[in-house]
Amino acid sequence: MFGLLASSIIERRAEAVFVNTPKVKLADYEPRNEAWGQNYPREYQSYMQTADTTFRSTYNGNATIDMLEVDPRLVVLWAGYAFSKEYKQGRGHYYAVTDVQNSVRTGAPKLPGDGPQPATCWTCKSPDVPRIMQKIGPDSFYHAKWGAMGPEIKNHIGCADCHDPKTMNLRITRPALVEAFASMGKDINKASHQEMRSLVCAQCHVEYYFKGDGKYLTFPWKNGFSVENMEAYYDSVKFTDWTHGLSKAPMLKAQHPDYEVYTTGIHAQRGVSCADCHMPYKSEGGQKFTDHHIQSPLNNVSNSCQVCHRQSEAELVRNVNERQRQIIEIRDQLEVVLVRAHVEAKTAWDKGATEEQMKPILQLIRKAQWRWDYTAAGHGSSFHSPTEMSRVIANGIDKGQESRIKLAKVLSKYGVDGEIPYPDIASKAKAQQYIGLDMPKLNAEKAEFIRTVLPQWKEIGEKRESAYE
Repeated sequence: MFGLLASSIIERRAEAVFVNTPKVKLADYEPRNEAWGQNYPREYQSYMQTADTTFRSTYNGNATIDMLEVDPRLVVLWAGYAFSKEYKQGRGHYYAVTDVQNSVRTGAPKLPGDGPQPATCWTCKSPDVPRIMQKIGPDSFYHAKWGAMGPEIKNHIGCADCHDPKTMNLRITRPALVEAFASMGKDINKASHQEMRSLVCAQCHVEYYFKGDGKYLTFPWKNGFSVENMEAYYDSVKFTDWTHGLSKAPMLKAQHPDYEVYTTGIHAQRGVSCADCHMPYKSEGGQKFTDHHIQSPLNNVSNSCQVCHRQSEAELVRNVNERQRQIIEIRDQLEVVLVRAHVEAKTAWDKGATEEQMKPILQLIRKAQWRWDYTAAGHGSSFHSPTEMSRVIANGIDKGQESRIKLAKVLSKYGVDGEIPYPDIASKAKAQQYIGLDMPKLNAEKAEFIRTVLPQWKEIGEKRESAYE
């Protein structure tokens, strides 16, 4: 028996030496995940499991879900903005490049092309981005057009986005996060290893905007992380994402403020990192390593939640679902308020309301929808920080209702009394027709781009990639 034990130990030691001895030398910004996989097969193999999109939780998961079909009110809330054309539940890191290529939101540029979107839209989609930034500089990258950079972006999110190839230490590869910390008077280089296990995620899972004509990626953190702090920053620089297609309100579009919301929750306060739950440690063949199958903890409760919590898996999942249900319930109420506010504002304009009358009302709509979007755009916000999300939504309902009270007074001056009919937006198609979108035309243009241009991008990308092998 002791002989077998000794043999097993020797095999495990030999295996450890084999795994930890690099087989290939990696370039400083090597974007190909399969190259990293030769040196770190366990991490790579677990990461490739993110290609599996079969997991569905009560609220979303990692399968494609047409959120505009699920909730057509979103179409009206984003009238005049690209999100009213298409908004789907993301499938995860493995599909980051494919999904953004196929999205109607990015338009249909022609090769070599420019398209309606800046190259800044690629920033968080691929490890090719830091490689290109290292070559031409962040400013030049942001200045380029999305379509022009398309052939350069081939590899989906992976190893080079978060790791130094020589030491495997976690590192920040996107300048926007470093610059955001500096704007708050903080040095990100002083972050601890545990903090870095969240900060590498915060390179992308944050609120951001494209600053100036150069579309420079910027995080609005100068005043702090809260919804009010970021709103104050946007107001101070007079920033507006778009003018609403119905109400003409100067709108803000939240992206996905996951890191900001996380910092207000109990897990962050107890020192738990993003990786602790979404990439927990696992053992395999005598080796302990970080599971790179980045996913919802609800699909891995034993290794994520139950490391700290002693309740049963069923009870833990039930607790999460209950928190999410409660937040979504009140968030839906805010959506209804906002739809009514936009429709009533349009009616006021149609009846002859003046800019002087409408300006304070539109500011209230802007603030109310910013609070809704801040709570809706994040991944898992209703679980990460349910108390803060409840506070923000309640504040949004208050501002939304205040805008409607003021609108009622304006409408009354123009002879409109009583309730404005709620639009028939029972489906995505009806809602898009209501705001004037020609979706058959947009979808046909995108289909033609996918059929003709994407194959050319792929061919160019493969030639360029072979040049740096």
